[in-house]
Amino acid sequence: MADKVIYAMYDDDDTLMNGAKHLVKEGVKVSDVYSPMPLHGIDPIIGVEPTRLGIAAFLYGLTGTMLAIIGIRYMMIIDWPMNIGGKPNFSLHENMLSFVPIFFEFTVLCAAHGMAITYLLRNKTLPGMPARNPDPRTTDDKFIIEIKSSENAHIEDKKLSDLIKSTGFIEIEEKKY
Repeated sequence: MADKVIYAMYDDDDTLMNGAKHLVKEGVKVSDVYSPMPLHGIDPIIGVEPTRLGIAAFLYGLTGTMLAIIGIRYMMIIDWPMNIGGKPNFSLHENMLSFVPIFFEFTVLCAAHGMAITYLLRNKTLPGMPARNPDPRTTDDKFIIEIKSSENAHIEDKKLSDLIKSTGFIEIEEKKY
């Protein structure tokens, strides 16, 4: 069976927010919202869970710190020890304070690159991937609520369309996938 997707377009963000609140209150599962700008407060309304990108950033930073410690220990202590400024060159813990800027910079480098790559992979927005935007006007001044019939099987089509019509949309489109 083909999945029917309903796109309800709005011309105002407040109308969209109120419409989403009304739909969710009536038991409709909103799949996604497309907008030209961030809509603060829409995530808890439509049930989007908080991101775990902060945890990933911490793990990427921790990986960067460990790689910096291992690399500096190998390069400056084991492979080619140098006497710089009269500092002892036979142990890492005696020189640790000299390497703090390198630890910090490598931590930030790994955390930033790891977060960027994770974000692109998770959102499927890598270069060359097709856009998932249902209508190009959402990058200009329109807002869209996406409702999938497969996620709202408990609501009959007539009632679902009546609920959507009561939200103040300006245009509605149905697509079958």
